[in-house]
Amino acid sequence: MSRMFYGWRIVAVCLAASVFANALGLFGAGVYLHALVEENGWPTGLVSGAITLFYVVSALLLVPVGGILGRFGPRPVFALGISALAGGVAAIGHVATPWQTYAAFVVMGVGWACLSMTAVATTLAPWFERHQGRAVSIASLGASVGGLAGVPVLLFGIDRLGFATTTTLGAAGALLVMLPLAAFVLRRRPQDIGLLPDGAAAVASITGTRAAAWNRRDALRTAALRSVMMGFGIGMMVQVGFVTHQVTLLLPTLGAAGTSIAVSMTAMAALLSRLVLARFADQMSARTTAAVMLTVAAGALAAMAIWPVPAMLVAGSMLMGMRIGNVTTLAPIIVRREFGAASFGAVYGIASCVIQLATALGPSFYGLLHDAFGGYRAPLLLAATVDVVAALVILGGRAGKAVPPTDKPHGTSPSSSS
Repeated sequence: MSRMFYGWRIVAVCLAASVFANALGLFGAGVYLHALVEENGWPTGLVSGAITLFYVVSALLLVPVGGILGRFGPRPVFALGISALAGGVAAIGHVATPWQTYAAFVVMGVGWACLSMTAVATTLAPWFERHQGRAVSIASLGASVGGLAGVPVLLFGIDRLGFATTTTLGAAGALLVMLPLAAFVLRRRPQDIGLLPDGAAAVASITGTRAAAWNRRDALRTAALRSVMMGFGIGMMVQVGFVTHQVTLLLPTLGAAGTSIAVSMTAMAALLSRLVLARFADQMSARTTAAVMLTVAAGALAAMAIWPVPAMLVAGSMLMGMRIGNVTTLAPIIVRREFGAASFGAVYGIASCVIQLATALGPSFYGLLHDAFGGYRAPLLLAATVDVVAALVILGGRAGKAVPPTDKPHGTSPSSSS
């Protein structure tokens, strides 16, 4: 009986990294927002600005992170990432002034850049060809697990142990689990240990013929990449803004217990949708799937704005969870299919930077509109509108095939069936 391909161990480590990054970072940010506003009486918009800075910092670091991953492999990147994330989380529970809050979120931003889906997808790109979609989708299950467990555990810990103790324990747990995995399991590429992508010798000829010598300038000229950056940038802005404000949105109507259940159900919906994506990712159109998910989410956001009753808030949150489980993962899958493994780090590095910069606007988008209009009705309705725009942009990118420049001798047209 043949041994399991080592690449699946890399997937497992990436999954674990996604658990902590999302529990303490993405989903945890919403808990920190509520705790800081409640404990200090600061405006929601002020704290939302710190979370926006968190995403801006991580966005600006994605391009160098991709370069470091390509040159030195994932070990130093993941080690730095979990250390920075843990340091920022531990600090956020002890802040006493707004500037300390902003500083803590800056440190967390470094960690998020090193552990984000960009880092995960770039880490996995050399290891898989035929099963690339499945590998990325399975690794992204960690995001759902992090959301499923992170918010309830953080809320329970804050209620029983206090904000400072909870964040300190969360940070310590992340370090104890992830540092050994990064040091002893992660590897740069299969060839370094005598293997080939997917664990099959036949892959050598496939990767050799399909690799396209793209650079950032040529890729940015294509409608295919521009549609990914614009469409997913808008979509992720709406998505991350919703996740950041979900706890504050739900608490007045559902209470602490109901909010924990609703957030857990959101993460469970994301987990289930990611399981479906992991099964069918290599056989389905990624662009069409993303457009459908964004359109469904737009309906959910509008419904929550118009009928903010408990049942609708829970149902809308679950539909948003389905979207979270797919949209986050589909951007790297599209770029990997349309631009190839050889160019993935460079091309997706710049794409993810733009997407993340747009994502960074999400917390402030909801927070400032909330403060201006005295509630979440206006931001939810506007978010629904721009989600529809994002879906149309992503679908429109199918018309612009990602064909490598003709002056590149070995360039062939990557698959456009995304």
